Amino acid sequence: MNIDRLVMAFAGSVVLLSVLLAHFFSPWWLLLTAFVGLNLLQAAFTGFCPLALVLKKLGLPAGQAFR
Repeated sequence: MNIDRLVMAFAGSVVLLSVLLAHFFSPWWLLLTAFVGLNLLQAAFTGFCPLALVLKKLGLPAGQAFR
C-alpha cells in the first residue's frame, strides 16, 4: 500500500469516526470532519500533507500525489 492510499484510508476513517461520535455524543465532533475536509482540500492544491510526510519518513512507497 502506498502513501496516497493510506492517506485516503486514514482520512475516511477519521470522517466516519467523527460522524459516529457526533451522532452518539455531541454534534461538536463534526468540527473534526470539517478539519479533515479542509486539510484534504488544501492538500489537493498545495501537495502538502503532514500525514504523508510522516508516512514517507517511515519508509512507505510514494504514490502519484505525494512524492
